[in-house]
Amino acid sequence: MRRAASRALRTTCQCTVRGLSRTTGRPRRIVFPQHSSVALGARSSSSSSRPNHALSEPLRSSMYIRRLSVAFVSGLVGYGAWYTYKGNNALEQATGRAYTTTATQLAPDAGPTRTVLVVGADELHTGTFVGEGPISKNADGSGRNVLEMLTPEQATEKMRQNEVSFMVNRGQGVLRYDIVQVASNNPIEDDHAEKIVEVAPPSSSEDKSNSDWMFWGVFDGHAGWTTSAKLRETLINYVAREINTTYKAASTMNTMPSPEAIDAAMKAGFTRLDDEIVHESVDNVLKSKSKRVAAELLGPALSGSCALLSYYDSSSKTLRVACTGDSRAVLGRRGANGKWTATALSEDQTGSNPNEAARMRKAHPGEARVIHNGRVLGGLEPTRAFGDASYKWSRAVSEQLRASFFGRSSSPYLKTPPYVTAEPVVTTTKVQPEKGDFMVMATDGLWEMLTNEEVVGLVGKWIETQTEQSNSQLSSAWSKMFGSSKGLPVETAKDGGAGGQKTPIRLQQWGISPDEPERFVVKDNNVATHLVRNALGGKNEDQVSALLTLVSPFSRRYRDDLTVQVIFFGNGQKTGEVLVNEEASSPPKSAFKAKL
Repeated sequence: MRRAASRALRTTCQCTVRGLSRTTGRPRRIVFPQHSSVALGARSSSSSSRPNHALSEPLRSSMYIRRLSVAFVSGLVGYGAWYTYKGNNALEQATGRAYTTTATQLAPDAGPTRTVLVVGADELHTGTFVGEGPISKNADGSGRNVLEMLTPEQATEKMRQNEVSFMVNRGQGVLRYDIVQVASNNPIEDDHAEKIVEVAPPSSSEDKSNSDWMFWGVFDGHAGWTTSAKLRETLINYVAREINTTYKAASTMNTMPSPEAIDAAMKAGFTRLDDEIVHESVDNVLKSKSKRVAAELLGPALSGSCALLSYYDSSSKTLRVACTGDSRAVLGRRGANGKWTATALSEDQTGSNPNEAARMRKAHPGEARVIHNGRVLGGLEPTRAFGDASYKWSRAVSEQLRASFFGRSSSPYLKTPPYVTAEPVVTTTKVQPEKGDFMVMATDGLWEMLTNEEVVGLVGKWIETQTEQSNSQLSSAWSKMFGSSKGLPVETAKDGGAGGQKTPIRLQQWGISPDEPERFVVKDNNVATHLVRNALGGKNEDQVSALLTLVSPFSRRYRDDLTVQVIFFGNGQKTGEVLVNEEASSPPKSAFKAKL
């Protein structure tokens, strides 16, 4: 559900706080030939299996009302001529062999030809259906399901269904931020939140003007959506209050808090919320002896979520990024040669990251299975996450809850919990608004499709296109800084762009070469949607349509939930307003309008 900017975050400490918040969830090879057929091979649809006090209202998925609404008319494929495109095998498909159809003479009045997806247990390919009438899932016992392919226009509509853009006219170093979500799971397990907090200066400060604390968060849920929904509702408030307390303590001594103290405050906000989710919820459930209360409070504990939260202090132009899990933030900065450089502001925290694996083995010496096949105890991919209580509770607590209420069995390798922590790694960056810096924050659904450099280059290319095509105030500001270029205007990473991060595994799954020329396109006003389009196929409209046609649970084999935020730094006008950029937002626009 898209919600209007609402409740202020208020505290009793030194800062006067008024707030604006916005809240909006592997592979075999897939080959997309040059003609209209699409062939895909899938492996298991399992995701990474990253396997509270009473709320005033039950948690709801952020897309509770705005579910993807592409409807497929019910009925069986009972008439018409049916074709399917098939290759001989995955290796031959990868070499680019053409797909053929069995020649059949059609009657002149056979009807229109429509493209469909045929979804089997282990494969997916396109075909055509000739004739009028409904096309939907086929329940004839063949093991296949049939969906009519979205047209490119319908695919675009689906991509843009949950996009929104805000113009930040506060003169505090941020010009605009764009957001989009595209679901794969049903309901989506991703979530996100944004808040702008206006802060009065300390009484000892010579500068009496207010500043802004700006927060942006993306939350990648797993094993359900309840943990990410909990983070959307509460994490920014927890962190902002800890930071406020830190400033208040420093102001009593007429000083400013140290960078280390602010980092510690952000970490405290994360860990205190996770303690509430995982441990305080158990105390309340055992006291209540109610299965209804258990269902409400244990949901966010039993599921899990990664969290990526950015905090920008406009007075110091300092950007802090706190990362728990494998969502990622990347900074784009324009160099003297006109190209952008991509700088990772977070590191993917999974069992495949050597740094995280070493930390885990040091914390649990002698446990050979603490990291197995790149996963915690062989099961959970992120080494840091909210919730995931089965990796944090003792075996005794898990069994007690299971016996009295419900829950999951403990891993047979559970010896010295907790194995997973919500404590984030915090990085600090000085932002240069005058140079047009930008930041991309996204769940791992984006980063398994595109590299850091491709994402930054795509935003850079989008900026150039906007500058050429628009007369808006923002584009005018960009035109003074940025010209146009051929290809993606980004520096190539010296280390290949990996640096311990996940790589775009989907390209191999889809049979696409990362060096394929001219595979990207610019056609969206919302830059976050622009990134999603190019992640799903860019200029290859058949691929984009096929991937967006897929519905849960089949879609999860080929794409994850996608949540993308892009924040543009810069010195714009100062009216004090935060307004919806209607050109880059899906309707209804009125639902997004918000002011401080």
